[in-house]
Amino acid sequence: MRVAVAGGHGKVARHLSRVLAARGDVPIALIRSLNQVDDVTSDGAEAVVLDLERCNVADVAGAITGAEAVVFAAGAGPGSGAGRKDSVDRAAAALLAEAAEQAGVSRYVLISSMGVDTEPPAGTDDVFAAYLRAKAASERDLRERDLDWTILRPGRLTDDEPTGQVLLEESVPRGAVPRQDVAAVVASLLEQPATAGLTLELVSGVVPVDAAVVAATERTD
Repeated sequence: MRVAVAGGHGKVARHLSRVLAARGDVPIALIRSLNQVDDVTSDGAEAVVLDLERCNVADVAGAITGAEAVVFAAGAGPGSGAGRKDSVDRAAAALLAEAAEQAGVSRYVLISSMGVDTEPPAGTDDVFAAYLRAKAASERDLRERDLDWTILRPGRLTDDEPTGQVLLEESVPRGAVPRQDVAAVVASLLEQPATAGLTLELVSGVVPVDAAVVAATERTD
């Protein structure tokens, strides 16, 4: 399977590329600059330099043509302001979705965030509130499209060692999850077409990743 990964130089994305390459899939890392090429190719990915904040839908559609799935793993990142939360976490996700429609790539996995179901509570940091609103808007946009989408909402991301065991359901208690386990869940979701149309929350737990993904599909049958 050829899988285009937006935000291909991010931590979750690089873990995902390694998982995909190790199982024989072909990750295509969409990255912002040439100085990221060596990193992603060392992960086993094909590199495509494409700045999602500065390109148009035709550019993105051309880059992902031939892929069988796309994953939105991009984010404005720490230190960015509210404006970039919107231009990356919302607008770039929608741009990738529109490009997927044009390129005939029906499978789309969006990495979102827990906490987007309601308006951020009073006192929330302005930039973090903008991030949550941008993620919520990207989810709404995706649900309105004719794509086989899955939305994954991880809890607080850490760089802890992965456990390979998670809690993955429509609603879970707040918690944390290693980025490497997030990548493993995304890879497993891509292998399960029955997860299309699901919005799932994710934290660390006690169920092995593949079993948790299968169980999530069975709960919706």
